[in-house]
Amino acid sequence: MRIRPEDSLDLSGIRAVNLAVFETSMEANLVEALRALAAPIVSLVAEDAGAIVGHILFSPVTLAAHPEIRVMGLAPMAVMPVRQRQGIGSTLIRDGLHACKRIGATAVVVLGHATYYPRFGFAPASRFGLKCQYDVPDEAFMAVEIESGALQNRGGTVTYHPAFEGV
Repeated sequence: MRIRPEDSLDLSGIRAVNLAVFETSMEANLVEALRALAAPIVSLVAEDAGAIVGHILFSPVTLAAHPEIRVMGLAPMAVMPVRQRQGIGSTLIRDGLHACKRIGATAVVVLGHATYYPRFGFAPASRFGLKCQYDVPDEAFMAVEIESGALQNRGGTVTYHPAFEGV
């Protein structure tokens, strides 16, 4: 298995992974919308024997009070059900965080499972003075600094790309 940036030949495989993992097509549609409308994005695939078995996407979010810092939002991430619990998601997250750093992002936020993401350094975003534009439990909205101190004294509301409105 290898992790690599998506290419144009991966689009149907990425859609298939998201359709297999999520209950509706909303996340698959979100990936396509973000690919078309948001920039920069980090979109990585996990490929095994020529098949796409996992996908992760990071897109820019805004922190209106501090437009000078680049923050990315992790969403969605999907691993084929038969390939879950094999470390693919963990590898996608780690490689994705490194890719975000390479494009100049200093922090990443995620709205996800409070017991899963802390193993990658994520902590409740409220610890950084951040809140989500959506009404979500505090423990589910998390952030990680890619660059130490990037979020220090930079609180505010995190706003996702308008493409998220349909999810």
